[in-house]
Amino acid sequence: MHWRAMGKFVSAAALAVATIMVPVRMAAQQGSDTVLKPADVQKLLPASVYYAGQSAPTQLRNSGGVKFADGHYVLATLVDTSGYSSGIAAKYQGYFITEVPLRIAGQSLPAGVYGIGFIADNKFVVTDVGANEVFTVNSSDDAEMQRPRPLEVVADSVGGWRLYAGRSYVSFTR
Repeated sequence: MHWRAMGKFVSAAALAVATIMVPVRMAAQQGSDTVLKPADVQKLLPASVYYAGQSAPTQLRNSGGVKFADGHYVLATLVDTSGYSSGIAAKYQGYFITEVPLRIAGQSLPAGVYGIGFIADNKFVVTDVGANEVFTVNSSDDAEMQRPRPLEVVADSVGGWRLYAGRSYVSFTR
């Protein structure tokens, strides 16, 4: 059996293959989640950010993130905290932006802008932009990491991501 399509005759088998391929092509065009490197993040983040009543310069060379298939982002960058009190600087090492709710080490984090830090006793702290603690969770250590960077985001083998500061990391999922 044949059908006429765009002025040409096509077989039922060819039409079936074409019908199956359309959703596959559409899915491929939509893409997948992408881990962002510092060069990608530099295009998205400003040179300085607001936190606890002050502006702090970002260290965009020490940044990373994820661009999700739907176009939303998670971005992280280290900041220069030299103008902050030692109490704030101890727990505020980075700026973290998420456009979607996340789970970080089992805790829920709504979309928003946060301060983050890897602190003593293998802990990771998340604070709001007023320096108020949102939550603290345990961080892990990756002794097998070959070349630790000051900050990095990588894909996790279980379908999420890891936010690293050196060899310390926390896992997060969407």
